[in-house]
Amino acid sequence: MTAISDGEKLRHIGEQATDARMNIEIETEGMTLNIGPQHPATHGTLRIVAKLDGEQVVAAEPIMGYMHRGYEKLAEVRTYPQVTTLVNRIDWVGSFANETPFILAAEKLMEIEAPPRAQYIRTILHEMSRIANVMLGIGDMGVQVGAVTPVFLAFRDREYVLNQIEAATGGRFHPNFDRIGGLKDDLPAGWIQNTKNAMEKVEEFCDTIETLMYGNEIFQARTRGIGIIPKDVGLAYGLSGVNIRASGVDWDVRRDAMPQGLVYDQIDWKVWTHPDGDCYSRMWVRLQEVREGAKIVRALLGQIPAGPVMAKVPRIIKVPAGEAFVETENPLGVMGYYIVSKGDLNPFRVKIRSASFSNISITPWLLKGVYVPDIIAILGSLYFILGDIDR
Repeated sequence: MTAISDGEKLRHIGEQATDARMNIEIETEGMTLNIGPQHPATHGTLRIVAKLDGEQVVAAEPIMGYMHRGYEKLAEVRTYPQVTTLVNRIDWVGSFANETPFILAAEKLMEIEAPPRAQYIRTILHEMSRIANVMLGIGDMGVQVGAVTPVFLAFRDREYVLNQIEAATGGRFHPNFDRIGGLKDDLPAGWIQNTKNAMEKVEEFCDTIETLMYGNEIFQARTRGIGIIPKDVGLAYGLSGVNIRASGVDWDVRRDAMPQGLVYDQIDWKVWTHPDGDCYSRMWVRLQEVREGAKIVRALLGQIPAGPVMAKVPRIIKVPAGEAFVETENPLGVMGYYIVSKGDLNPFRVKIRSASFSNISITPWLLKGVYVPDIIAILGSLYFILGDIDR
């Protein structure tokens, strides 16, 4: 066998290098990747069908409905007080906040206004539900990008808030405490001071998580510049809450369209926005809103008026014929109830505008062109609850 000379070797190497330069783009066979529906990275029974070119997403489609529970139809065969038991299970992490817009819509139809003391307590509990919910969402985002400690801290410190919700309502996850015309009970002794102490724990959590997670270079690399939602695109898809405020839209129902029955207008507070619209921005705004929520609760606690917590309402609730729509700023975004009554003990129709359903609608547009690891970071930053989608 004739040995290959050094000159031949160099010629072959040169030819290979030329071929490599001419074939930089390597064609790969397309692949369809199913993410979910039974997978912890999908935040529940959500299925994402992603078509890939290599590791890049060409198209993505969310498949919903795996845990559809028919709340809108169930409400038609429940009395108005019974419906609150249903609706606080929609977004099960912020359940009291789900009761608020339904009760306010029923009060609007009945032309009933809760006493001032009930309005203050209702607003405080609504905001505490937002805080407990968003704290868990922040901690969970750490898990999505590879850090376990933040979610442990979130679970630990959220307990201080849940303790106070349970002390007032008797229910930790599903209070069923709101009533047409007011609240089920008044506050127990010592609750106000204990809640102020809980808000201090919330602020300590925010300081800790900002240093531990938000200041981490890996977290920033996984979130900055990833999943950018321009303002006009977010509005076109009906995004609300933090997901649209993180794209620079200065809109908050608590300030700009507050329904009668809540008292956010009685104190000074700030609506947080961010111009970048990426994953980091959405998580940053959530952190600021938890801090702001603690300030709101503390301010309202210092202004709770004396008096009853229940207006005079009939023993058997029969809502007059008519229709009403009320929306509130819930932990996951704007949540609204459209109620149609024919003057019966139960609603004739109920349409629920849940925040997560609208927020997840942008995923086909948002996931196109990203890489597979970014799918999980983007879904985590949108922060949705499956019960709030498959309602």
